Amino acid sequence: MPEGARVNRQVLLKARPSAIPDAEHFEVVERPVPTIGDGQILVRNRYLSVDPAMRGWVSAVANYSEPVAIGAVMRSLAAGRVEESKHPEFHPGDFVTGWFGWQDYAAVDSRAVESRVTETDLPLSAALGVLGLNGITAYFGLLDVCQVRSDDTVVVSTAAGAVGSCVGQIAKIKGCRTVGIAGGAQKARLCQEEFGYDVAIDYKRDDLDAALAAACPDGVDVYYDNTAGAISDAVYRCLRVGARVAICGTASIANWDPVPQGPRIERHLLVKRARVQGFVIFDYASRFAEARAALAQWVRGGAIRYREDILEGIDRAPGAIAGLYRGENLGKRLIRIAPDG
Repeated sequence: MPEGARVNRQVLLKARPSAIPDAEHFEVVERPVPTIGDGQILVRNRYLSVDPAMRGWVSAVANYSEPVAIGAVMRSLAAGRVEESKHPEFHPGDFVTGWFGWQDYAAVDSRAVESRVTETDLPLSAALGVLGLNGITAYFGLLDVCQVRSDDTVVVSTAAGAVGSCVGQIAKIKGCRTVGIAGGAQKARLCQEEFGYDVAIDYKRDDLDAALAAACPDGVDVYYDNTAGAISDAVYRCLRVGARVAICGTASIANWDPVPQGPRIERHLLVKRARVQGFVIFDYASRFAEARAALAQWVRGGAIRYREDILEGIDRAPGAIAGLYRGENLGKRLIRIAPDG
């Protein structure tokens, strides 16, 4: 690297994992800050996002997106400040979120920008969590996919997580009874004390069938599924006639090759006339602004509370995904690599 050049630290995918990616699958390198071309902007990242979906992005198994290439910067959303611009719609000083990757600086065109940050009265970090894809996923998964109605009983898995906690609070705003499933006493307590769930079930301690029967004596109208596996098997046994299920994630399954076998759900769906739908949030890209505006208003009014789990420094990135799957985080996991200002 030329002497005196500005340094751009990047996290590259070094090896493809067979299951959950961990620190050994990445490497941190130093390169010069890139030069922008016509139509591009240079973004100095402040926060990097860490999401469960990243496991699928680095997997060789077929997914909804192309796998990150070996030797490439790890794909991620990030929030940062425009430092230089050769694009007429962006100016130095603008704050933006987008697909900037795990690195200090990103030279990108406008297609990589997910949004211009306009909710400047709220913390920049929120643009990657409650006002970003996590909150937006909760919003459309519950309101559009599940078509939640007042007085529904709504069950949410990973209910203390960045998506699940938002789902539960939107359900309360819409007049529902909410039951959160989380792992460990601390997370179950958060569900009730911070996120307003009517009932919290600790799947590590409680008998799921007995706990669900007690919490949902009339059955489950809506299930927001972030986990798959044994938790979902138990919830399917409690579905009511006409129930709606949104498949948002499969966090409990470490490996899909070979595909794990489990109880069959077809009889539950047939007899209960229930509907199960998977969804990918990018299908709603044209409506992100709608969700973000509603979420920001609820945050300002105190109807939605959120937590963040912030790791300091880009050196923490390589092991950050595995930490999610170990349940280390309490709230949206982010990596702060520069001050907010």
